[in-house]
Formats: sequence, structure tokens, C-alpha cells
Amino acid sequence: MHYSFSVVLAFVASSALALPALLEPRQSTETSGSDQQSHDEASTWDAGATRDFRIHESCNTTEVTQLRKGFADTMTLATHAKQHILRFSNSSQFYQKYFGEAPTGEAIGYYEKLINGDRGNALFRCDNPDGNCKNKGWGGHWRGENATGETVICPLSYETRRPLEQLCAFGYTVAGSETNTYFGSDLIHRLFHMPAFGDDHVEHFAEDYAGALELARTNSSFATHDSDILQYFALDTYAHDIAVPGVGCSGKASTSMGPAQTSTTNENAVESTAEAALAQSTPAQVPATATPPANPPTPITAGTASTAAAVPSVSHVLKNM
Repeated sequence: MHYSFSVVLAFVASSALALPALLEPRQSTETSGSDQQSHDEASTWDAGATRDFRIHESCNTTEVTQLRKGFADTMTLATHAKQHILRFSNSSQFYQKYFGEAPTGEAIGYYEKLINGDRGNALFRCDNPDGNCKNKGWGGHWRGENATGETVICPLSYETRRPLEQLCAFGYTVAGSETNTYFGSDLIHRLFHMPAFGDDHVEHFAEDYAGALELARTNSSFATHDSDILQYFALDTYAHDIAVPGVGCSGKASTSMGPAQTSTTNENAVESTAEAALAQSTPAQVPATATPPANPPTPITAGTASTAAAVPSVSHVLKNM
């Protein structure tokens, strides 16, 4: 079949006119940079969140550097502790050792709170506003009623706390050494004293390593919010999984103090005396819905009369670290 040249031209022309309608570009939804920024600011659900730990201006450059390194170590310990539980759940020998038969959610939650909890209501300072750093053996304290969101870090902490890289070195064992040997685990303790992280729920139900294991066996519902146990678990799992893979440095509980423990002996003696004084003023309350521990722990009263006299007013709710 033959078509005239004019007919072909007419067909091509009509087709070309129809194409723009078929291929009309999608309407642009782009906005200017300023409009997009305004939209993001208006819709950000966590606007105003504080993501960095707050350090008071009273801390000098060296103290700030050590604190920041300590916080980084805290995050490392807490992150691995959470990941260990998520990986092995309650089948982990370490979980069973420290948390017994308790459900995993609470322990995971408190580690997660350390990692991602808002940090706006926690302030670390170095100016000794309550005068307690002058007390022998004090590495710091939570300010309690004076300022519930503040903790003081005393010079002793900067002089004695170790970095996480030294975990399992110099004779350290989890069972036989103090939990505050390392700045990272020491700061876990400090953070849990502040309501922003401990919810006034993380407490001291176990006195020491042996007490921690006993609590896990006899009343595991308290173990998952025991401050020392949360530290022991983080240290033990990190030592075994990361620091010295497959070996760790769990050690065995001992009544004698080796070289690795001597730097914190006096500090913990003062801490025990302060806790005893506080307990006499405001006895710890066991939740009504929970079963009290079979053998409720009592504060260690290792201090002498002269030591006890040096303890400031219990209204400070002091916690020696």
C-alpha cells in the first residue's frame, strides 16, 4: 500500500504533538535547603536531646580528657554486655552466674540506658562543692539531695583508675579485684546512682563478689538491677570475649587483697561506713511486689569510730566511689 507524502507528514506531526502529554515530567517535590531544614526541625521527635556526657567547667583539660576516655570505656563495656546477652540470652554461663534465672530484659534495658539514655540530667564536676574529696580514700561521690543529677569526681580517681586496655593485666581478676579498678566500670557505678540512669531502682543488694553470686542463686529478681552485679557481668564478659578471648580473668573470690586491689581498699572501707550511716537514717525499702532476698545484705561496717566521725551528713546521700 502506498501513502502520499502529505499523509505521512500529517501522521508524524500529530504523533509528535501527542508525545509531551504522554511523557510529561513528574511534578518536582524538591524544596529549598532552608525550607527542608525548617521542616526537619519541626518534625524531629527528639529535638533538644543531650547525647554527650556533660562535664562541669571546674574540670581542667587533663581531667576532661580522662573523663571522656572513661566514658568511652563505659560505653564499650555496656555495649558488649548488652550484645553478649542478645547473642546468648540466658544460656550464657556468665548470665546464669550473675543473673541466675532472671529474665534478660531488665539487664539489657539498663545497659541500653547507659548507651543511649539522654544525658541532660547528669553532670560530672571536679570542684568538690560539698568538701568530701578531702576525706581520705574518697574517689568521688553522688551529691544526692544537694543535686541529684550531679556527681563529683575527686583527684584520687584521676590518680588511680585504669584504662580498659589494661583489663586482666597486673594481676587483676574480676573475682578478686575491686569493680572500680577501671574508670569505665567505675563510671557505670556512678551513672546508676543518678536517677536519669538508675531510676532510683538500681541499688546495692550484694556486698561483694561472693554476695553477688549468692544473690543470683537465691533471689535473681534483684540481681538484674544490682549495681555491682551489672559491673561484674560487663567486666567478666568483656574480659572473656574481647580482652583475653576464650580465657578472660574471672579468678576466684579471695579474702586477701593482692597488689591489684590495694589502691582501692581504703576507698571502699569509707564507702561501707557511709552506706551504713545512710542505712540507719533511711532504711532501704524492698518493693512490696517483690520477694525480699532470702538473706538481705547489710552494709559493711568496716570503719572505725574515728573513720565514722569523718563521714559527712547523711543528707548528702554520699556514695564513695
